[in-house]
Amino acid sequence: MRGKSMRSAESLVEEQLGKWRLAGTERKKEKAKEGPVITVSRESGCGGTKIAQKLAKELGFDLMGGKIIQMVAESVEMSERVICSLDEKEVTKRDDWLTSLFETRHLWPDQYLHHLTKVIGTIGRHGNAVILGRGANYILPQENTFRVRIIGPFDLRSKNATRTTEDEARRYLIKVDADREAFIRKYFNADVKDPAHYDLVINMRVVSIDGAVKAVIAALNSWKR
Repeated sequence: MRGKSMRSAESLVEEQLGKWRLAGTERKKEKAKEGPVITVSRESGCGGTKIAQKLAKELGFDLMGGKIIQMVAESVEMSERVICSLDEKEVTKRDDWLTSLFETRHLWPDQYLHHLTKVIGTIGRHGNAVILGRGANYILPQENTFRVRIIGPFDLRSKNATRTTEDEARRYLIKVDADREAFIRKYFNADVKDPAHYDLVINMRVVSIDGAVKAVIAALNSWKR
């Protein structure tokens, strides 16, 4: 199963590299700037994945899911292909802010974090993307990144969790949220629940998926960069 997932990831990476090559050609012709990046952090069971998917579709952005980013970051071969998609000037800009990131946050990157930051940094330099999870809001520079956090009451989230029993759903949510919190704490020395890390926090208690998408787009349109 792991081999099948890796092959799927490789095909998605190749497709994305093709999009970036085409977009780069078009930008050179039109002298257009790359668009921003939206990062979506979420509590489990809030509909964050659906919101990210709809956001990408509405804006015409690329959607970069956390699982694919994870696989790319864990594969030296795929990481190198993604990283090499930038030209020399953009590589320098990316590496400058990554160096600053490690120094200001006092991070000591292991091999995984080294690949993860370069992969997400590369996506950030291309722009026009929605990135789901993987701590992207802690990696990319604030001036080019619109950072969204999706939250919700635990009871609402447990109803949305596709599990056999209510107890199983609750245990699942607790585990997933704890794993995500531990990931951010380990690699970025940060509290994922701190609202200061986000430009917009949406509580799904009384907001629909479509309503959340509209709220993000409205906030993005008024974003002063």
